Amino acid sequence: MTDVTAPPPAGTVTMFTTSWCGYCVRLKGQMDQAGVAYREVNIEEHPEAVTLVEKVNDGNQTVPTLLFPDGSAATNPSLAQVQARLGG
Repeated sequence: MTDVTAPPPAGTVTMFTTSWCGYCVRLKGQMDQAGVAYREVNIEEHPEAVTLVEKVNDGNQTVPTLLFPDGSAATNPSLAQVQARLGG
């Protein structure tokens, strides 16, 4: 089984989401349109991811939270911020 909280491969991000998150839907659409590769992890389906999301967000389950290849994270970033962090 893959560790959903491990940093993603270079050039991609892991996006932690929930089924009801409108901000997640918007960012996924923008990233799809821009060709940004990502792996989606729904924290409702992967409880092991909740700990990482809470750690990044001062104990809150705030999504979208993105995990970058360098192990850093960002909460509700813009598409431009994601692209800049990925070097594109």
